[in-house]
Amino acid sequence: MTRSWGGLTSGMAKRGYHHGNLREALIDGCLTLIEKRGPTGFTLSEAAREAGVTPAAVYRHFEGREDLIAAAALQGYEMFGDLMEYAYGDGQPSALKAFEATGRAYLAFARKYPGHYIAMFESGISTNRSSELHAVAARAMGVLEKAAEQLSEHIPAEKRPPPQMFSAHIWALSHGVVELFARASPGTKSPFPPEDLLETGIGIYLRGLGLIAPDSEDPNG
Repeated sequence: MTRSWGGLTSGMAKRGYHHGNLREALIDGCLTLIEKRGPTGFTLSEAAREAGVTPAAVYRHFEGREDLIAAAALQGYEMFGDLMEYAYGDGQPSALKAFEATGRAYLAFARKYPGHYIAMFESGISTNRSSELHAVAARAMGVLEKAAEQLSEHIPAEKRPPPQMFSAHIWALSHGVVELFARASPGTKSPFPPEDLLETGIGIYLRGLGLIAPDSEDPNG
């Protein structure tokens, strides 16, 4: 699968569809409406209209709006997992660079694919809704946990949080930057680019754990 980390291209691009691929057409219509109105701001009939099909056609593939949004989330997690794995590998063999790359990948995905991001993290759809959705979500977030576990080996034992807590902190930081500054939320402008906010925030967090001396480079790079 050809990828471009900087541009999020090729295999991670939103999937197109051909005539006859009704399911993909409906998911694309759903994503368009999510971006415009949010996950609760449209009906199945409107999703059908966006896809250029009759409302009755929706029920050939989806039981309701939540089922359609879950399918969009599933597609998003598949793309997100590919991107996270690529980012992690792109930073190897340095544990720090691989870890930082996964944080940046989170932000990059949210900015590039807001419809998928909302379906995944803001729609209220549980990743336990289906075994397939749970599996792809676990794969994607597992990359961040793997990066945290590798990096935590360089943290002094007395300051070392469990890897899952470590990754959860970075996830929360990344999500906060996305929600407040990367998606142009009203009233939350910052004079600093979201990428800089995230990078400096991660740096402060890691220094607090004793991982990076103020003027040092990667501990194992």
